[in-house]
Amino acid sequence: MSLPLRLEAPSPLEYFAALVSEDEHFALLEAAVSLGQDADPELDAQSVIDEIDALGDRLKRRLPADASAMHRLRTLNRYFFRELGFAGNVNDYYDAGNSYLHRVLASRRGIPISLALIYIELAAHAGLVARGVSFPGHFLVKLRLPHGEAVMDPFNGRSLSREELEERLEPLRRKQGLVGEFEVPLGLFLQSASPRDVIARMLRNLKSIHQQADDFPSLLAVQQRLVCLLPQAWDERRDRGLTFAELGQPDAAAEDLSAYLAHEPDAADAEPMRRMLAELRDSPRPLLH
Repeated sequence: MSLPLRLEAPSPLEYFAALVSEDEHFALLEAAVSLGQDADPELDAQSVIDEIDALGDRLKRRLPADASAMHRLRTLNRYFFRELGFAGNVNDYYDAGNSYLHRVLASRRGIPISLALIYIELAAHAGLVARGVSFPGHFLVKLRLPHGEAVMDPFNGRSLSREELEERLEPLRRKQGLVGEFEVPLGLFLQSASPRDVIARMLRNLKSIHQQADDFPSLLAVQQRLVCLLPQAWDERRDRGLTFAELGQPDAAAEDLSAYLAHEPDAADAEPMRRMLAELRDSPRPLLH
């Protein structure tokens, strides 16, 4: 007996899950664009990708085939920052829209990681190899050039020297005791970020914004994606459980907290989580009609 065809479109979360299911075929740009569907459910991700490709094609047509790497880089930076007008959103840095690529494309304003993703795509059209760097506190871009690598701040287009990068790291090193004999080399902080790490950082930015605003429905949508993206990150399961509890969904909350405690029984917060789990299981359930 043949099974009936499923004609309905996948939900935004199902679509996202398909994009991030395998590291080998991880669709970074499409996954990043799809985050905007939580804010705009009717968003057509492919149309956003097509818009970025069109910008890249326009840039590519300006470059002669024998253009040097430095000429390509200068042309890219002039095109991205001056002509297209992309820049950091200094007036409303913590607006969630800065993390949605379709809104960044429309406003030409974003945060470092969203600007970096668009810049990296245009760099590929320009014949350059660019990668994202999950630098502490501020996402960066590094470009492979004939005589080494350049590190650039996508928020303002500035090229960063080794001394400036070391200076940016200093507060973190002191805070975590990574000084003296324990000092971690700068190069370890400049490794290319994996696509999964990039999306996780974008989602955690949104998570922080929604937590600060006590916007629990929006927070849950982000946490659903984080659990899908990082199924072994048990702290994300715990956090989603706490949001389920805030939204009055004790069964879902209990399931997440149970999973967290099963995998992290010795966590620092295990005891309060066990108490909360007991309260959730004892909470009255609504009558069925």
